[in-house]
Amino acid sequence: MPVTRFTRTSRIAQTSRIALSLIIGAAVPLASAQPGGDHGGGRRGPPPQEALDACADLSEQDSCQFSSPRGRVEGTCVLPPREDGILICAPDRATQRTTYPSVDTGQSACYADSGAEIACTATGRAFSGQDAQHQGKTPSFADNGDGTITDRVTGLMWQRSPDTNGDGVLNLGDELGYEQALSYCEDLSLAEHSDWRLPDIKTLYSLIDFSGRDPSGYEETDTSGLIPFIDTTYFDFAYGDTHAGERIIDAQYASSTLYIAGDLLFGVNFADGRIKGYGLTMFGQEKTFSVLCVRGNEAYGDNDFVDNGDGTISDRATGLMWARDDSGVDAPDGLNWEQALAWAESRNAARYLGYSDWRLPNVKELQGLVDYERSPDTTGSAAIDPLFSATGITNEAGQADFPFYWSSTTHANWTENLGSAGAYVAFGRAMGFMGGAWVDVHGAGAQRSDPKAGDPASYPNGRGPQGDAIRIYNAARLVRDDRRLP
Repeated sequence: MPVTRFTRTSRIAQTSRIALSLIIGAAVPLASAQPGGDHGGGRRGPPPQEALDACADLSEQDSCQFSSPRGRVEGTCVLPPREDGILICAPDRATQRTTYPSVDTGQSACYADSGAEIACTATGRAFSGQDAQHQGKTPSFADNGDGTITDRVTGLMWQRSPDTNGDGVLNLGDELGYEQALSYCEDLSLAEHSDWRLPDIKTLYSLIDFSGRDPSGYEETDTSGLIPFIDTTYFDFAYGDTHAGERIIDAQYASSTLYIAGDLLFGVNFADGRIKGYGLTMFGQEKTFSVLCVRGNEAYGDNDFVDNGDGTISDRATGLMWARDDSGVDAPDGLNWEQALAWAESRNAARYLGYSDWRLPNVKELQGLVDYERSPDTTGSAAIDPLFSATGITNEAGQADFPFYWSSTTHANWTENLGSAGAYVAFGRAMGFMGGAWVDVHGAGAQRSDPKAGDPASYPNGRGPQGDAIRIYNAARLVRDDRRLP
């Protein structure tokens, strides 16, 4: 089994310090602000004097208010990291409107690397910091009673059923090729709306629910006891049409996102809980997919990054703050899942970059970082905004590449060892062993899973139908809720 070797790439050059202005940037236009670049993060001048005066006679965490050109601003006095005792009135987080809210994964249990469900453990104990221990934006749907479902968190409206031919039965006859899927959504008139579209991969992934169980390896025909990765209280769903020769796990839903480095379409499999790049043809015929159309919030999935100049990067679209650097400096050979959780907690003990509430991101937050317009083969980079630095590796084929990144989310399955795998996102090539060679089988931006522990050498030809590379020792990146954003 080729060993994945980690090396270090150069850091992105730091921009000038903008930490103070970032706190109020979205609420108060600065007179000295300059136009931002591609990332909406151009340099800004100092914060308005009113925001400083509001806390002049107050203490940290006191309530404050000041007048701005947009009206009265209410907030809290905070001390930004690495400032010289200067308090500033930071607008309350409740006033923040994110265009790309990350919907929680729905995972409510904690697991050991053996797969056993365990009680969630306190900080400093083994396996602390799992997905279930951080409550995100709880999924909230409304059935409109007209064949549509509204997502109250994202503002998106969805088609309830992938029954494209309208015969009331979900089977192979409803599946469409890529071009057909685009046309179907563009031409759809439903619930007096005609502005439907085929969702991009980030929009489609907002629906995934990690209370599901991966049925890979399940050989029975009765699917009544299986749990898919989508909320079937609101959305119609069927496993693969075995009567037509499909496998149970063949429930791949099409997105409008094509892999920039190959002839693949990114889709979400709501049967097995993965994102993969799928070939547009299969065995000489067009590959077909299930389809759910969407409308509204066309900005969903668009990041709005700001380099804070202190080793952190804020995303104003999601309300999250990320560490610019990954775990490669501390763990050049990678981390298994337990080690990745522990690494995040160790950074808190050290008040890394001035904060003590870092965590390993859940898999939906992590996938939200992917830049699907970048890849090792097209831009010579990881599939992430160039504001971030990424550890370099040598992949199974001997190519310069970028890592898989662990999430805090367990990728549960139907077996007795239900929690033995952790979900990761590939920011480099998603390698697989096919036709006797290692190839980029699923594309940078795929979401798959690895065993949480073990020896990668036990998987010399990968695992699964496409020989998914099993590395186990992956990279990690830190995230926290950005309470500084207005």
